[in-house]
Amino acid sequence: MDRTVLTLARSRRLTRDVYELVLEGDASAFTRPGQFAELALPGKFLRRPISAANFAPGGLLLLVRAAGAGTEALVRSAPGTRFDALTGLGNGFDAAAGGASPVLIGGGIGLAPLYGLARALTAGGIVPAAALGFRTAEDVFYAEDFAALGCRVFVATEDGSLGTKGFVTDLVRRFLPECDYAFACGPTAMLRAAAGLEQLRGGQFSLEARMGCGFGACMGCTVETKSGPRRVCADGPVFRKEELTW
Repeated sequence: MDRTVLTLARSRRLTRDVYELVLEGDASAFTRPGQFAELALPGKFLRRPISAANFAPGGLLLLVRAAGAGTEALVRSAPGTRFDALTGLGNGFDAAAGGASPVLIGGGIGLAPLYGLARALTAGGIVPAAALGFRTAEDVFYAEDFAALGCRVFVATEDGSLGTKGFVTDLVRRFLPECDYAFACGPTAMLRAAAGLEQLRGGQFSLEARMGCGFGACMGCTVETKSGPRRVCADGPVFRKEELTW
C-alpha cells in the first residue's frame, strides 16, 4: 500500500450513472488486477474504495458508478482535480489459476476489475470468455472493450432489451459449458448464483463491501468464510470460491 496524490486527467460518461475516469500519478503499488484504491473526497470523512479497471506505473483507469453523494462528487470532478489516495490495496486475482478456458462473470460495475484481468490474461496468451450482466440495454458498457481484447463476449439483460434475457449465470450455463473456472465480480446475489454453477471446478470471486479504512484496521468489512471471519479489504477482496459461505 502507498499513499500518493492522483490527478484527474479526463473523464467520460458511459451510461446514465457509470463513468470512466483516467487518473495520473504514481500507481506503482498496484501489482495485480483486482486491487483497488481509496480516494479521499472533499468534505467526506471516509475514503471511497474504487477498483482499478487498469493500471500502469503512471496512473489508473477507474470505472465508477455514481451511487451516492461521494461517488457523485467524484465523477463530477473537473480535470486537474487532485485526490489524496491509498493505492495498491487488496490481494487481487491470481490470473495463473484459471487454466486455459476461464470465464469472466461480471455484473454491472463489477466489470471494472475484470477488464484489467482480461487485459492481463490476453497479454499472457489466454483469451477468456466474458459473460456480462446488466439490468437493461441502457446500462450496458464496456462490452465492446472486452471484445476488442479478443474475448468472446456474451451479454444478458434482465428485461431482454439487449442480448439474452435473464441473468449472467444463464449465459454461462447455456453458451459456455466448456468453461470450468470463473473469475467473478458483482452483486452478492449474482456471486451466490455463480458459486452454484455445477460446471465450475473452481473460481475467484471479488466481493463488494462497505469499508471504513480500506486496509484492515477497522474490521468493518468482515465477512464469514469457511476459515473464519475475513476482512474484504485486507484478506480480499478476492476470495477462492471454495472459501465462501452463502
